[in-house]
Amino acid sequence: MKAYFDFDRFEAIDEVAFSGQKPFPFVNPAGLLVPGAWEELEDELPPIELFEEKFGKKRPGGQMPHDRYSLEYTDGLTVSPSWHAFINELRSDRYRDNVKRLLGVRDVEFRFHWHYTPTARGVSPHIDQLREFGSHIFYFNAPDWQESWGGNTLIFESDQMFARTSAPAMEDFQGVIEAECAGNRSLLFQGGTRSWHGVRAIDCPPDHMRRVFIVVLNTTSLFWRVRDWIIGKKIEHY
Repeated sequence: MKAYFDFDRFEAIDEVAFSGQKPFPFVNPAGLLVPGAWEELEDELPPIELFEEKFGKKRPGGQMPHDRYSLEYTDGLTVSPSWHAFINELRSDRYRDNVKRLLGVRDVEFRFHWHYTPTARGVSPHIDQLREFGSHIFYFNAPDWQESWGGNTLIFESDQMFARTSAPAMEDFQGVIEAECAGNRSLLFQGGTRSWHGVRAIDCPPDHMRRVFIVVLNTTSLFWRVRDWIIGKKIEHY
């Protein structure tokens, strides 16, 4: 069976070094997809016609909208067999056990989705939802992606404790670390009260977009499932 994810390289990430990273735990490794896998998956990314437009959506505390096209993964989604195979690897016990090892949690469940962001759009500084232990972002920017176009995930450093529902500007943070987004790169980070991150408005040509595939690392708490059912929110969990 063809492999896509390099489990040996993932298992080589040291949990002590990861948890001790500042300003919050993160790692931005290269090569977590085996040779040739990144190219295949990039070539077979889902078409934009499958995506939902999410523009102008209000965010808590007056944060700027995160304008993008979004597609949630489900088992019956019409994507290539390669994408289904890759996601099945991420649904494996081996991947789940290593996520638990790195994040130091007893259990975790996943959501999978793609985000495509057009030029002149960015991601304002934010902390993810309380239900999220963190995220594993796989970057699938085109092979000709230029560094000057931007697209790197920004990891913000601050001595000040901003409220989750506040709206600090990028300039309000004392420092920033840029996670590389070109080629076979990914970013795994742990959520928390200091896990502020974002993306500057990108400056790519109109025929390009910043493209990412995200594994959302969620708590298994029944509270959130009940909440979703009450408000009519349908989310596939794996």
